[in-house]
Amino acid sequence: MTTDDLKQDFDSARIKHVHFKSKLRSFLFGNGGDEGPLRDPEQCSMGLWIASRMRGTGVYAHLPEARRFDQQHVLIHKEAARLMDLYLAGRVEEASAGYAPLQVIADEMTSLLQTMETKLRTKA
Repeated sequence: MTTDDLKQDFDSARIKHVHFKSKLRSFLFGNGGDEGPLRDPEQCSMGLWIASRMRGTGVYAHLPEARRFDQQHVLIHKEAARLMDLYLAGRVEEASAGYAPLQVIADEMTSLLQTMETKLRTKA
């Protein structure tokens, strides 16, 4: 994989990550939307990206950060589901306040993506 391919692939992952956060914020602001991809880490576009690249014989599966990234991805979905449940139970302010801890997970995921990309670009 060329360095340009790596950049494009990891940029794509970052966009998927931002899109997830945007969809969750939209839900928590009352705009609804499909709950499946927000609740289930295997349904969202990032989950599909992870499954094809970071598990089994995936091109990034050899990186120790890949396992940590996958774990954090599952965790962010659990937290998203918790916030959505709060929102749906009418606890809107509590759901909104809970976004800050979710952002900590999101920031770690972004950092892991950067670390993996840097490692791979250095080897390329």
